[in-house]
Amino acid sequence: MNADQKQAIAEVLKNSIRNKFNTHNPEPAYMPFHTRLLGKDRLALYSFIHSLNTNFGTTIFEPIAKTIAIGNFASASSQQIAGTHISSEAQRAIQQIMDKLSTAEATPNKLEEIEAIRSCCTKGQMVKVKPTKVDLKLISKDGAIVLIDIKTAKPNAGGFKEFKRTLLEWVAVTLAENPQANIQTLIAIPYNPYEPNPYSRWTMRGMLDLEHELKVATEFWDYLGGVGTYTALLDIFELVGIELRQEIDSYFARFVR
Repeated sequence: MNADQKQAIAEVLKNSIRNKFNTHNPEPAYMPFHTRLLGKDRLALYSFIHSLNTNFGTTIFEPIAKTIAIGNFASASSQQIAGTHISSEAQRAIQQIMDKLSTAEATPNKLEEIEAIRSCCTKGQMVKVKPTKVDLKLISKDGAIVLIDIKTAKPNAGGFKEFKRTLLEWVAVTLAENPQANIQTLIAIPYNPYEPNPYSRWTMRGMLDLEHELKVATEFWDYLGGVGTYTALLDIFELVGIELRQEIDSYFARFVR
C-alpha cells in the first residue's frame, strides 16, 4: 500500500467510528442486574461494539478492500450486480452440482464447475433473476473478473450451502452476458478468530473448493494488495485507535454511573 491508500483507509475508519458515535443509540435493553454489576459505561460499550459488528462489513471492510484493490487491479467496485439473466440449462447444471455436493457424490472442484456452467450458459430459456449483490467486484489487469462475497469471521456452518449457490449463480449470470469471460467467485473472511491456530475449514470442506473459493485473513488482504498488506492494515487500525482514544474515552465517560 502506498501512503495515499493508507491515509484513505485511516479516514474510512475515523469517519465510520465518528458516524457511529453520532447515530448509535447506546441504551441497551433494560438489564438492571447487569447494570448494577458492570456499570452503564460497560454496557454502553458492549452495545456499541455489538452494533458496530453488525455492519462492519459494509461500512469498514468493503470500502477498505476497495481502496486496497485499486492499486493492484484495473478496477474495483462494491455492491455490484453480477447480472440479470440466467439460462434454464445453467440453473439445471447448478442444481446438479449442489445435489452431488450435498450427498457427497462429488467433491468441490470450482474450475470444473465453471466449465460445466459455461457449456450451457446460453442454452434454454433465459430467465430474469436478482442474485445476491457482489460485495467487491474486481477486474484484473488481464481482464479476469473476480466477484467476492465478504462474510463475517465465523459464519454459520449451515450457511455454506447457500454461499456456494450464490457463487455458482454469479458465474452463470456473468457467463450469460459473456460466455468467454474469465470468471472467479470467492468467499472472503477478513480475519481468523481462531488465531494463532489455523482457521477451522472442515465445516465448509464438502461444499467449497478451499483452494479456489475461499480466502481468510492474510490470504484475502494480501491477495488484494500484495504481501504484507494484512500486517500493514492491522497497524493502521492500531494507529487510528490511538488517535481516537480520547474521543472514544470521552464518549463512554458519559455513561459512567
